[in-house]
Amino acid sequence: MKILLAEDDFTTRSMLAAILKKWGYDPVVCEDGHAAWNVLQKPEAPRLVLLDWNMPGLEGPEVCRRLRKKETANPSYVILLTGRGEKNDIVQGLEAGANDYISKPYDNAELLARIRVGQRMLELQSSLLATQAALAHQATHDALTGIFNRRAILDQLARELARALRQSVRLSVAMCDIDHFKEINDRFGHQAGDEVLVALTRCLQANLREYDYVGRYGGEEFLVIATGSTAQGDDGLYERLRQQVAALEVKTMTGNVAITVSIGTAPGTGKSTVDALLAAADAALYQAKAAGRNRVARSQDEKIGKDESGIG
Repeated sequence: MKILLAEDDFTTRSMLAAILKKWGYDPVVCEDGHAAWNVLQKPEAPRLVLLDWNMPGLEGPEVCRRLRKKETANPSYVILLTGRGEKNDIVQGLEAGANDYISKPYDNAELLARIRVGQRMLELQSSLLATQAALAHQATHDALTGIFNRRAILDQLARELARALRQSVRLSVAMCDIDHFKEINDRFGHQAGDEVLVALTRCLQANLREYDYVGRYGGEEFLVIATGSTAQGDDGLYERLRQQVAALEVKTMTGNVAITVSIGTAPGTGKSTVDALLAAADAALYQAKAAGRNRVARSQDEKIGKDESGIG
């Protein structure tokens, strides 16, 4: 584990760096507060910090204050090293943002114990952040396919509509539905059906642009958001998706499964609403199904694709 050591006295700095190495740590050594602050600005800066109080340029408490002003979910753990032992000094150092405080001359065993406390606190903090990230991912992603769930893809659509309004650009959505999915489940089993859903997801992701979005709308339906699109570009994109899916042969434990999708598309602008776009795409999907499936149908509702300025 890296430890930032900021100490202006050469002898003290050298001895402490040697001790840290002996304890199994990797010291990053600085001789003043400015150098320490510069190191702490780097993305991979050490998160456990030993700061001398009295240093040229920036003193230890000032470095602490600057650190605490930074907005971060994973703050550093700071131990102040100082010859000051008055209670007011301790209070001042802790109020500046230090997590701990040890007076010089310090006992090596005590210093190691305090460093290990800081290390445990940082490990607990990292574990908590990882748990929070995992929970946030679970709340917004479909457990089977790993893509946005219904709530998250609709939230993303709302954000993209707001962006389209700000930038006066166009977008489109597509409702993609696997043809005869119930028959796949009945013939090959629900596990094979799950494998088909995952394979379709990977196919859609592989053929969308990096700034487009896809989410599982529900069951065998997927919602695609194509941002910054054009009518001609939309036709090419969604037809390509249909063709790529039709070329798939999904290998499952109970046999190979060929699938097709029906796609209903609807254009929109910043003046469109989420509900209007979904309704139009859904209506177009029914048209594709009624026309024989394995095809793309465009919404016939011209109003949702135009705003007052005529964009669309």
